[in-house]
Amino acid sequence: MSYIFFFKKSNTKYMKILIEKIIYEKNLTVRQVSMMSGVPKSTVQKLMDENSNPTLATLEKLAAGLKCKISDLYESDYK
Repeated sequence: MSYIFFFKKSNTKYMKILIEKIIYEKNLTVRQVSMMSGVPKSTVQKLMDENSNPTLATLEKLAAGLKCKISDLYESDYK
């Protein structure tokens, strides 16, 4: 598994996952995103939480299913 972490001094800094925004913009449900990407519905829902750190493989599946770039899925100071 590959994980993406961003660190700020001694505190872990989580990247902001923009999946909720994308779901809203594309007028999709969590179930539809799950079916399109192959990512379990429970995982998609967890990614909508602010403190999530998805694997690179999960981001790749979501990007492929949503037909967007991986970088469109998150917000980061290091992007």
